[in-house]
Amino acid sequence: MPKIQNLQQRDSAHIWHPLTQHKLHPYAHPIVKAKGVVLYDENGKEYIDAVSSWYTAMYGHCNDFIVRRAHRQMQQLDQIIFSGFTHEPAVELSEKLMTILPKNQAKLMFNDNGSTATEIGIKMALQYHHNKGNKRKTLLAFENGFHGDTLGAMSVSGLSVYNGPFEEFFIDVERIPVPNGENEAEILQKIEDFHIENPLAGFIYEPLVQGAAGMKMYKAERLEPILKKCQKLGIITIADEVMTGFGKTGSFFASDHIKTKPDVMCLSKALTAGLVPMGITTCTQEIFDAFYDDDIGKGLFHAHTYSANPIACATAIAGIELLQSEEIQQNIIKIEGWHREFALEINEHPKVQSTRQQGVIFALELNIAMERYGDLRYEIFNFCMNEGVFLRPLGETIYILAPFITTKAQMDKIYGVIKKVLERF
Repeated sequence: MPKIQNLQQRDSAHIWHPLTQHKLHPYAHPIVKAKGVVLYDENGKEYIDAVSSWYTAMYGHCNDFIVRRAHRQMQQLDQIIFSGFTHEPAVELSEKLMTILPKNQAKLMFNDNGSTATEIGIKMALQYHHNKGNKRKTLLAFENGFHGDTLGAMSVSGLSVYNGPFEEFFIDVERIPVPNGENEAEILQKIEDFHIENPLAGFIYEPLVQGAAGMKMYKAERLEPILKKCQKLGIITIADEVMTGFGKTGSFFASDHIKTKPDVMCLSKALTAGLVPMGITTCTQEIFDAFYDDDIGKGLFHAHTYSANPIACATAIAGIELLQSEEIQQNIIKIEGWHREFALEINEHPKVQSTRQQGVIFALELNIAMERYGDLRYEIFNFCMNEGVFLRPLGETIYILAPFITTKAQMDKIYGVIKKVLERF
């Protein structure tokens, strides 16, 4: 009789996990069920999902309202090619998105995920200038930004842990530091200098919060002069709102906090509420018009098989309706308040270097030297899992980005586990 294997053993036979060095970390946690804020493993152990499974399941896992909408759509239209066809869920989603996006956004292109959303944003900027006969082949990006794992997205990302083996293949990128209140004049001068040497096609940025860099935050008013400078020089501004979008920063989008609106926006993650993958890249009418031509070669010839998948569109519509609901908006306000109280409680702890918050995103910096994917990071991760909380440290940064439906008791458990980490490590 063959030996019965558990999920971990079966997984290790064939699966190659993302962001994993399998020789050092061969085992993956076996999750068999999720509901609300809670994950369940094959042994019945429960874990509070304090990071919304990479910031996607913001309304909770297997949300009944969203699941019903997806199920209804499955019975009507499952998949149709989006080149030359359209359907009600895609049209309705476009209409609903335009009611919550910055008012300068006018058109959208469907794609598959966050990386492809930024990839299309990059291509829009480069081809916009190409179509107008401008020789602009260089992009501008922040140091330590992260925009995805496809080649163009990697090119504009500044975290070498992800990019190292591929850098010789990248498109041309110039980098500027994040504005900190003291370096704005230097940044503006750098943009001028870069633009004189190699005219810049586009500037891609994570507004207010650099997620993968460790939830690094900066103020909206410090970004404002950079965007104005880009606008003055004809540099297309691309807001990567894959992580920050859909309520996490205290507004529908991080760009709502900034006066100068982006030319292009990249959306994914919470867009479909953690149920199915989808990305969207939106743009102004001016960007779209640069591709609208009798010359077929000036069209944006980029496509994904599952672009505007009807089921994904239905879940996104349901997610937007929940986001706009009074209940979710009140929950966001409550979570913001709980985070502020927690920060006051731990700010003076000797293991805490600093805390920061933007909307429901909370982060603390440990006074502990720790490699991004080093042994200590995994020790802390495993300790939190043993305590029943899924937290995912980014180097010295521990952050919380729990679902909007997280209760006070559940959040207190998350805070309690973090306090245990401060005492133990």
